[in-house]
Amino acid sequence: MPRSRILSRRRWAIAIAVIAVPAATAPTALATPPGIPSKATAQSRLNALAVVAEGSMAGYSRELFAHWVAISGTCNARETVLKRDGSGVNVDGACAPTSGTWFSQYDAVTVSSSSSVDIDHVVPLAEAWRSGASGWSTSTRQAFANDLSHPQLIAVTASSNRSKGDEDPSTWTPRTAYDCTYAKIWITSKHAWTLRLQSTEKSALQGLLNGCAS
Repeated sequence: MPRSRILSRRRWAIAIAVIAVPAATAPTALATPPGIPSKATAQSRLNALAVVAEGSMAGYSRELFAHWVAISGTCNARETVLKRDGSGVNVDGACAPTSGTWFSQYDAVTVSSSSSVDIDHVVPLAEAWRSGASGWSTSTRQAFANDLSHPQLIAVTASSNRSKGDEDPSTWTPRTAYDCTYAKIWITSKHAWTLRLQSTEKSALQGLLNGCAS
């Protein structure tokens, strides 16, 4: 089924437990997934990705990508990212955050309640399905949905994550200041999992990458 394409950028606000953070003082070191490459490495990876027509959504279900799985002790993948991407995070015996703040790189908003935070799959599960994951095994889809080794998971505001939906960079990007990093993350995740690109998606990524300083 074809997706609705929204061609303009949107700005989001969240009404609960938010603290506005001026761009000049935003803690940009936070919400940084591992393995974000240099511009040159990202370019090489982008060049290596296959470009094909987008696949269909036939047979897709989020349940085919089991998440969130246990990672260490009582902590699952979601809770692990909440601890990694937050500041001053404290958790209870079940690894549920009891305090902390999270700076959302997508919209430069800081939230102080973990219930206002989503863990975004940078390459959405539905996008992965259309780009090759439909042919994966169950175990491979689970590994992708809980990938902490590559820059595939990031803590962001629930509102920005849901605004993004399953769109690729040809129709959705975060705030301008994060465009470069977002492109590097997207390219690296697709490269790590040998997922394909659409031509419009590749063109958009190339444009974002061109704007990177390094």
